[in-house]
Amino acid sequence: MAAERIILGIDPGTTVMGYGVISVTGNKMTMLALGVLKLSKYDDHPLRLKFIFERMISLIEQYHPDELSIEAPFFGKNVQSMLKLGRAQGVAIAAALSRSLPIFEYSPRKIKQSITGKGAASKEQVAAMLMHLLRITENPETMDATDGLAAAVCHYFQNGKPETGKKFSGWKSFLTANPERQG
Repeated sequence: MAAERIILGIDPGTTVMGYGVISVTGNKMTMLALGVLKLSKYDDHPLRLKFIFERMISLIEQYHPDELSIEAPFFGKNVQSMLKLGRAQGVAIAAALSRSLPIFEYSPRKIKQSITGKGAASKEQVAAMLMHLLRITENPETMDATDGLAAAVCHYFQNGKPETGKKFSGWKSFLTANPERQG
């Protein structure tokens, strides 16, 4: 029997931080948790960072993930927002490192592309695909939660999804299907 692998996905934020936890056994993916950390009730930014760290430790102790997948901050027009977002991501990473978890970072575009096939997909399209893939029947509280889940699923798709066993009739059919591999 294949070993279980648990992936914690994080969508960092300073007002709302989304998270999702999946379990992978063989080629079967199951959602274990989906939620958000609501940080707007804290006026003090350092206090928000403390809460992120403590809640990350709590999630790690509860689900015992093997890996952390986190969305990389993207550069926006507001430098202060970018700085705060980077701090939130750094605190989440520090919490994972304090528990010796390997960290994997993906751009928002890479996560969307991995889930939907389109790097410019909307949050709603990502959420709908995740609901289909993981057979989620209840609508998530916010799109931040599904963004965290998407980070976990993206990591599974990028690193360790078992080969589906594509068969080719010969080199010509292989090269036709994989033009990027031609020298």
